[in-house]
Amino acid sequence: MRALCTWPSRHKFVTPFQTGGGPRRPLFSKKGEHGMRLRLKRMRELCAVFVSLVRQDGISSTVQRALGFARRRLKSKKGRFLPPKAVLESQRALDYSTWPHVSICVPVYNTPRAYLEQMWNSVAGQTCPNWQLCVADASDAAHAYVGEFFAAKKNVRYCKVANNGISANTNAAAQLAGGEYLALLDHDDVLAPHAVYEMLKAARQTGAAFLYSDEALFETSIERPSAGHFKPDFAPDYLNCCNYICHFAMFQAGLFHAVGGLDSACDGAQDHDLFLKLSERCTPVHVPKVLYYWRVHAGSTSGGTAAKPYVTAAAKRAIAAHLARTGAEGTVQDGLFPSTYKVDYTLAHTPLVSILIPNKDHTEDLDKALRSILEKTDYPAYEVIVIENNSTQPQTFAYYETIARDAAYSRCRVVQYQGPFNFSAINNFGRKAAKGEFLLLLNNDVEVISPAWLTEMVKLCSQPGAGIVGAKLYYPDGTVQHAGVITGLGGYAGHSHKYTRRASGGYMFRLATVQNFSCVTAACLLCRASVYDEVGGLDEGFTVAFNDVDFCLRVRQAGWRVLWTPYAELYHYESKSRGLDTKGPAKERFEGERRRMKQRYGERLLRDPFYNPNLTLDREDFSESDALPKDDPVPGVPARG
Repeated sequence: MRALCTWPSRHKFVTPFQTGGGPRRPLFSKKGEHGMRLRLKRMRELCAVFVSLVRQDGISSTVQRALGFARRRLKSKKGRFLPPKAVLESQRALDYSTWPHVSICVPVYNTPRAYLEQMWNSVAGQTCPNWQLCVADASDAAHAYVGEFFAAKKNVRYCKVANNGISANTNAAAQLAGGEYLALLDHDDVLAPHAVYEMLKAARQTGAAFLYSDEALFETSIERPSAGHFKPDFAPDYLNCCNYICHFAMFQAGLFHAVGGLDSACDGAQDHDLFLKLSERCTPVHVPKVLYYWRVHAGSTSGGTAAKPYVTAAAKRAIAAHLARTGAEGTVQDGLFPSTYKVDYTLAHTPLVSILIPNKDHTEDLDKALRSILEKTDYPAYEVIVIENNSTQPQTFAYYETIARDAAYSRCRVVQYQGPFNFSAINNFGRKAAKGEFLLLLNNDVEVISPAWLTEMVKLCSQPGAGIVGAKLYYPDGTVQHAGVITGLGGYAGHSHKYTRRASGGYMFRLATVQNFSCVTAACLLCRASVYDEVGGLDEGFTVAFNDVDFCLRVRQAGWRVLWTPYAELYHYESKSRGLDTKGPAKERFEGERRRMKQRYGERLLRDPFYNPNLTLDREDFSESDALPKDDPVPGVPARG
């Protein structure tokens, strides 16, 4: 719900330009002096947003994002998220007698008639008829037309209720439900015509008890959406930091009632609380299609929750309750941006971390790295193992002698690796010398920024099921070098949000929250030593490239989570120590390692579960793909594409 309601809103987050947020034109045209004042106000707001983004991300990036936003808004393909009419008609012709039914729950309060009609028409126009609309109406006497509107509608169960808040009123709608599944719909939003079809089809195919889809923003018509919200598959650590699931959510009715429905104590973040509770009992299934359209208007909550402290308080309560139910120890803190949160986990003990740093000459880089570790790191239990590999410069060995005798380097020691350069083999050799419960793979061309970097990584990696944690790395100019690795980018793998400004929150706050990823870079990678040994360490067939990607994928295949945190920050002077793979033998070796990755993982590389098939594989900026995925085929009907 939005500001149309007197109960707390169902909050949804928007990042201006990136996800289609920011000031909007009014839903209906305004005339006269009032309309002019409104337009001027919104122009001022837009200018303020633009200035803020320039300060945050720079003029070039902001202009590009604004232009992209304008193209999507004004020149985008009509109905780009909708299947062709022939596909929709073929869906209507199918036999649904063996399919389950879904009860769509809508709490209503003083809904404008135009919004009410659009919402109803979107439900009544579903290609799959196995739905029922359950309406709990808390409208006042001046809006009696709401009840009259639904009186003669088919497949509707209606009840009049007191305005007891969004949770209580949604629960009242759920009590009317007769379907095997429940789904949530806001009274001023719109479903895609194939929403019920796609969700029930996925439920039948997977047996899932809880499903969610992608969504889009619109103002007047879903034929002209301004932007899509494209989500990853289930990412539990991300969900602990913000409600990325949002809409369209569908779950088994029995499961909803088993967790107690929506909790009024969490009004303002009641959906977030519900999704956390549901995810404790089953793994949600993501349907990567735009099936829900969120209306943006003058009364919408797209501006965020900065002026709504009750939303923040409710979300913190919901996350804290989730931690308590799952046995995790920690406190919930404000995140880096409004409507984001950070779980500060409690360490039961302080395990030793062995930091492995391969090195060949480049003593200035190595010394900068070591000094930043020794002088800035607040984590108390670590050792540093420098793995010497074929240095030739006399000053390098003189520096090693300094490390051996200088008390300032008492945590450091040097071990000798004999053999040609092989990043995987060097680290595997260093692991043999390591005493720590955790291993940190670290390049010699990094520099620590945040004192808590290692503490944050250890806290995350100590959580049950966590096997690997990566850090946020910057180029010397402060732009992002690494914020997680996405497989499929460029055909193989690429760094999330590469070249984005340090202050940016990223796409759907993915630069500002702890994330689940398929992979992270070994330039700074923390791993349980037991997990490292379990999968056999790094594959020495990957001499330089893709060894970290392969390692992370194998760790995930073994059932461990790979995480990334924005709270561990380092500079990475990438490729200083070995150069670039653009020509000669280095290029040939790189191409061979790419072929090896392709042979091992094949097309799986192109479908990263923590990305989205609607997003481009050509760039690291989370922009919408120019060619959206084809619809699943319906017999005898050509698919989109």
